[in-house]
Amino acid sequence: MSATGHRKARPNDDFFHRRLANPIMRRIAGHLPGQAVLETTGRRTGLKRRTPVGGKVRDGSFWMVSNHGTGSDYVRNMQADPRVRVQVGSRWRTGTAHLLPDDDPRERLRHLPKFNGLMVRLMGSDLLTIRIDLDPLPRDSS
Repeated sequence: MSATGHRKARPNDDFFHRRLANPIMRRIAGHLPGQAVLETTGRRTGLKRRTPVGGKVRDGSFWMVSNHGTGSDYVRNMQADPRVRVQVGSRWRTGTAHLLPDDDPRERLRHLPKFNGLMVRLMGSDLLTIRIDLDPLPRDSS
């Protein structure tokens, strides 16, 4: 456990995500079923950070489960600035992220894409549900 009470990610898991999976998935995730790209603002640098994630749009919100909870950089970025963007398919949507520590993430995974849910269960150390309330799409002015 870390000083914050969370299990630390395994070094191999960190290497796998940062060096292998994320660079590839950032390019294609937004176009794969059940996958998306999450864009946060870096809490220290102010730079835009893109992370491939799994999840699903439901009732105007994008739902996802973080496999390392507040140990994930993108979650800490959302805590500092909850305004985010999510690419699902070819469309980018803006929204506001809400961390839901009282939600049951394992139950939530049952309603999200199965492959991603399996990976989160296998590699996760501190599951956390996140809901991103998406801004309404602009109306067509024609």
